[in-house]
Amino acid sequence: MADSKLMRGTMVLSAATLASKILGLIYLFPFTAIVGQTGIALYNYGYLPYTVLLSLATLGVPLAVSKFVSKYNALGDFHTGYRLFKSGLVIMSISGFIAFLILFMLAPAIVPLVITNPSSLEGNSFNDIVFTIRMVSVALIIVPIMSIIRGYFQGFQSMGPTAVSQVVEQIVRVVFILAITFAIVQIMNGSTGLAVGFAVFGAFIGALGGLVVLLVYWFKRKKYILKQVEESRTNHQLSLPAMYKELIAYALPLSFVGLAIPLFQLIDMVTFNRTLQGIGYTQSEAETFFAVFSGTAHKVILIPMALATALSITLVPTITKSFTNNDRDLLQRQITQTYQIILFLTIPAAVGLSVLSYPVFATLYGVDDVAIGGYILRYYAPITFFFSLFAVTAAILQGMNKQKFAIIALLAGLIIKLVTNTWMLTLFGPLGGVAATFLGYIVSIVITVWAIGKYAEFRYDLIIKRGLLILLFAFIMAIGTIVINLGMQTLLPLTSWLHALLVLLISICVGAVIYLYLGYRSNLAGQILGNRFKFLNKQNKHQHES
Repeated sequence: MADSKLMRGTMVLSAATLASKILGLIYLFPFTAIVGQTGIALYNYGYLPYTVLLSLATLGVPLAVSKFVSKYNALGDFHTGYRLFKSGLVIMSISGFIAFLILFMLAPAIVPLVITNPSSLEGNSFNDIVFTIRMVSVALIIVPIMSIIRGYFQGFQSMGPTAVSQVVEQIVRVVFILAITFAIVQIMNGSTGLAVGFAVFGAFIGALGGLVVLLVYWFKRKKYILKQVEESRTNHQLSLPAMYKELIAYALPLSFVGLAIPLFQLIDMVTFNRTLQGIGYTQSEAETFFAVFSGTAHKVILIPMALATALSITLVPTITKSFTNNDRDLLQRQITQTYQIILFLTIPAAVGLSVLSYPVFATLYGVDDVAIGGYILRYYAPITFFFSLFAVTAAILQGMNKQKFAIIALLAGLIIKLVTNTWMLTLFGPLGGVAATFLGYIVSIVITVWAIGKYAEFRYDLIIKRGLLILLFAFIMAIGTIVINLGMQTLLPLTSWLHALLVLLISICVGAVIYLYLGYRSNLAGQILGNRFKFLNKQNKHQHES
């Protein structure tokens, strides 16, 4: 019964997370149309430091608290989890307020790190950037409090409050962003800087919506929870320092690995524009490239990553059980399956995005900046494979209680990114940021893959063979897609949104048919996904019948 409740809750939470990510992607299309690429750059100037400080303020609290509360609830000690919850609300309120003050006060000092001599004449002004950072900083007061309430509910294997509050938070945020920016720019003829400043304030408004949902759940369940606390069979009487020592041991690896992408982007934020301006780009050109690289194109490459990890992540929790029980055979099968799903889904997605970068960007963001957007996306698209692979290998290591290697891997990758980013940008212009990100992630993945091989005694022979076959199929798919794409563009040049959409849809259909046909005929798709999609095993059935 408990297992089915946990599985149901996990599925609900996964669906809510996916819905939130989709909402977080879709709104960007009309938002970009309203504020333009320069506005997107300004938006990221505020959001990137906010994301990093938020992660530091919360330190992976929801998952860590849920693990702590679940552990002591299982021991019949509801009192200890409740004490952590009450003290945690105070601690999170203080840490959130401190993070808000830090970001608010440091806003003027951050600007020179981002832009050399910011000017409103050709890009975002000093005051616009300061205003944006300060507006988003207010959300730090509320979000950490939400994180501990969510974690406490999850400790009771109740995922509903987290799921509903996540979706409500995102809906409120997106509606506020689009409504306020449209009103300021289109109705009031206000500046882009003012519109983006209020847009990032949407993080605070959305957080209020999410907090209201959590408080409704709390007051509905408070009586039942307090009854369980009073009826606790035991009380470990842990001191607060002992509780937080245990909590931090759970939280640090979770929070640090989750910071991977924001930290890589933060390095770009403080080096990208300054370096490009130093080699001759104007502020406006540098900001447009940065907006595409860190915002619009970046959002596109997260789509296949979300799909891949949604399918593979269900395997990861079971790895902990297999590793703990020393069931090596089952552990090998689980890791093999996880790797295969990631390879099978993200390699063709990365290749497809790269090949169709121009019609993809034009369809999602319009044709105005398609030359820059398509150019960056073409070379940046393959990183979706590396993002997915690092996320999954880090999760596997956490399941094996070897999370320290995931942290070491991330630190090594960040050092490579930090050391090479300016140099690469100087050599290759805007694509230098892409190259440095590739180098950093390659180093990180080499370490995580090695650690899994060593501590799980995992053999990569089959994965290498399957990976080479998937690469071959993706290469054949790419040839077919390129032919169709170029042929369609001679008839329908990318001069309008409708042309871009038609070119994209037809090219995607052709590419998907080629890849799926090769996967089906070779039975590769059946071997990798057959347990999830039974029809893919059709070839095997025919063979058995004959």
